[in-house]
Amino acid sequence: MSLMTEYEFTLPDGYVDESGTLHRDGVMRLATAADEILPMKDYRVQQNPSYLTILILSRVIVRLGTLKEVGTDVVERLFARDLAFLNDMYQRLNGLEDRTVSAVCPQCGEKFEIPLNFTREE
Repeated sequence: MSLMTEYEFTLPDGYVDESGTLHRDGVMRLATAADEILPMKDYRVQQNPSYLTILILSRVIVRLGTLKEVGTDVVERLFARDLAFLNDMYQRLNGLEDRTVSAVCPQCGEKFEIPLNFTREE
């Protein structure tokens, strides 16, 4: 069994860049110890502990749409609903909980586990 380290997602609203392009699909990787420890030294976190979320997300979001890089400037300009979505996803992926959801077949009643899915089927 291999460890899944990257997870795709679809933002509820999406990030609109300077040219007006909407970016909704992305990839988040599992956090490392450094992802959580190093931002604590940043002066912005020391001045405002809430900024820790911005720094961590900018480290673990591997891709967002066609953007070349997802830095703090991008995360800062996300809509509040998208920031909350990504923070929740981060907590679920890096918390102590399983990365699966329990489900029950509505027809036969069989219980099974399915992997978390942060993408939205259109």
